Amino acid sequence: MAIAHLNIGSNIGDRHALIGQAVAAVELAFSARAVCSRPFESEPWGFDSPNTFINIGVNIEVGSLAPLHVLRLLRRAERAVDAASHRDSSGAYIDRRIDIDLIALDNQVVDTPELTLPHPRMSQREFVLVPMAELMPLWRHPQLGLTPREMLQRLEL
Repeated sequence: MAIAHLNIGSNIGDRHALIGQAVAAVELAFSARAVCSRPFESEPWGFDSPNTFINIGVNIEVGSLAPLHVLRLLRRAERAVDAASHRDSSGAYIDRRIDIDLIALDNQVVDTPELTLPHPRMSQREFVLVPMAELMPLWRHPQLGLTPREMLQRLEL
């Protein structure tokens, strides 16, 4: 059974309720119970906003589904909570009610136009690494060879 590690975030609306709805949608999509980290609050990454994010890490069993199928199910779950775009007309990040990112799928490495695994910017994002370190402290990035905690330590240098 493959385990997908997700990061779910929200920075507008009832953030906790929206994240709860997203977890429920993910559980429904995969017919599995999610294991969630504690919430982590952080400033927006990649854009300016007065609205802080709440993020959680989520582990969910996805069976033997192909990575692109997992991604498509996650996009459907995300749209079920809120279909609004995460970017403005110029392609820049904007505030969002919900964001579900596929961070890792066991130790699989995928590099396609639609999906890159592990997530290409995960090692730069404290809001991804802190929850991941809580849920998967022994996981190692298949290309960097580092645990989430080791990637966090590099951010702090």
